[in-house]
Amino acid sequence: MAKKEVIDQFKIMAPGGQATPAPPLGPVLGAKGVNPGQFIQQFNAATAQLNGKIVGCVVTVYNDRSFTLEIKSSPASVLIKEAAGIDKGSGEPNTNIVATITMDQCRKIAEEKIKDLNASDLDAAARMIAGTARSMGVKVEG
Repeated sequence: MAKKEVIDQFKIMAPGGQATPAPPLGPVLGAKGVNPGQFIQQFNAATAQLNGKIVGCVVTVYNDRSFTLEIKSSPASVLIKEAAGIDKGSGEPNTNIVATITMDQCRKIAEEKIKDLNASDLDAAARMIAGTARSMGVKVEG
């Protein structure tokens, strides 16, 4: 049996448990040599508990057209918008504040994302999340 060789690796974002092979996901997968139907089944099964929340995924494609998935946590901006109860951030974050969250909410988001963050401890991760919130026009108290 020949050794599997990695021919491509790429990242995608899709709603957890609700991905479909329709554009934009299907054409991207097909162009990369991944069977869209097979990918969608595996992705939806792996992210069923996230039901609709945007999830990142790293896809590694091998020379025999097989692939592996690595599910990542939701982007910080999505989690911050959810915590603040807003649809989008501010277009002018330094002048227009669109919402307020607490440092405790930043810690909860950091706990969820800690494995995907480049932080030494939970407090550093919470400060990173707070910085992202400020850049979105969300005020952080506490």
